[in-house]
Amino acid sequence: MTGMGLRERKKEKTRLALVDAALDLFLEHGYDTTTIDQVAGSADVSPRTFFRYFTSKDHLILWFHDQMEETMLEALAARPAGEPPFASMTHALRAQLRTMEEATPEDVERFLKVRRLLDATPHLASSAYARAIETERRLVETVAARRGLDPADNPLPHLVVSFVMASLRVGLTCPADPADLPEIVRRMEETLQLVERSLRPGWDS
Repeated sequence: MTGMGLRERKKEKTRLALVDAALDLFLEHGYDTTTIDQVAGSADVSPRTFFRYFTSKDHLILWFHDQMEETMLEALAARPAGEPPFASMTHALRAQLRTMEEATPEDVERFLKVRRLLDATPHLASSAYARAIETERRLVETVAARRGLDPADNPLPHLVVSFVMASLRVGLTCPADPADLPEIVRRMEETLQLVERSLRPGWDS
């Protein structure tokens, strides 16, 4: 919350209180059986306040994905205009990895709780996958716009995004210890380096 004004800090405190209450209730009582009223009550706010921050229970869980998308799109926007698209995308993913490395212990705990919840709730995992597809589409559109390409006709932006985002998926699904966030980040970086070594320099020019 560094750099936030008082109003922003209070809003973020309420948002995180809702997230923490929801995650604990979902894991203890089940995602489907927990109601928004119960989440709001546990966070000591009204249901109306809940809807000021989240449109649904799904939105609360996928809010973490919203943050990741914002981080990557901002990182892409900051890259030099003439930079090869694959290099720009690797910088965008590494911006997200830095965010994960710098996470507070509380944020790490929230991340791991979300992961446990997704593993235990198949339809929620499907929603998370659909949300990830939306993010990749936005990244494709951004990469294409930076190169003056039409993503409907040119496969290059799709390949660039797919190659880089595969590193994130491998890191999330294949860590040695799924309860260890530093290990997940290390696997993402390791996989990204493998992708970089596997591609011929200039392939995306």
